[in-house]
Amino acid sequence: MTYFGVLVTFILPPLLFLWIVVPRDLWAHLVGRRDAVNWMPYISVFVHVLIALAYTTPWDNYLVANGVWWYDPALVTGLTIGWVPIEEYTFFIVQTLLTGIWTVGVLRWIKKPPSAARIRPGARVWSSLMVSVLWILSTLVLFNGWAPGRYLTLILSWALIPMLIQLAFGGDILLAYWRPLLPAILVPTLYLWWVDSLAITSGTWTIDPAQTTGWMVGSLPIEEMIFFGITNLMISFGVTLLIAEESKRRFAALLTSIRKWSDDGHYSSASQ
Repeated sequence: MTYFGVLVTFILPPLLFLWIVVPRDLWAHLVGRRDAVNWMPYISVFVHVLIALAYTTPWDNYLVANGVWWYDPALVTGLTIGWVPIEEYTFFIVQTLLTGIWTVGVLRWIKKPPSAARIRPGARVWSSLMVSVLWILSTLVLFNGWAPGRYLTLILSWALIPMLIQLAFGGDILLAYWRPLLPAILVPTLYLWWVDSLAITSGTWTIDPAQTTGWMVGSLPIEEMIFFGITNLMISFGVTLLIAEESKRRFAALLTSIRKWSDDGHYSSASQ
């Protein structure tokens, strides 16, 4: 199966369905049946598309250039940017749109916004600490040069940095939203595991066995399972944090603190 064949057959239909069903308020606004619409959920999804392209492109090019994974030249168009086929960049976009708009829908369907009493500030500390330790361990193993762990540690050392930022800012908010976040992450992850397994089996892309642990679930390497799980987690975390009211208040307070610190610094310099 061609790479675009995978995208058109398995990713495009659910993506189109979600973009018809979820933004009902947006479509009502565009046809004049609704005066106002909350644009933030849709803006948050498209912001994550831009982040995914910017952050994933150099990392994925490194993977292909170093043979961690490769694609069958007969099953792609031949158009590449760097080392990576144009189909792969398309996958960055459609996965982010798929998981992002699904998360928006789940947050609407499971409407239980956290109260101030349910926000637990300690969650920011312990979640950030755990991810930091995991990132340090992964990066140490990566630079130690253990070949079978290369793909796994490349995934973790790359993905845990933005996750750490998310948790340091709003780990407590994300904990309060655990009910909608669970299906928001789990459903697209299970689906993409299945799609990935089909693509690997058909030879659309191949993961280098020498740079993986060899741990498999069926035909799916554990590294691929972690990749899709952790990327969907980052998308759902990010969209939730951009939509959550508590995040907006916290960000405003953070900006106020930064301005105050900056003003105090200028005042101290001027008084010397």
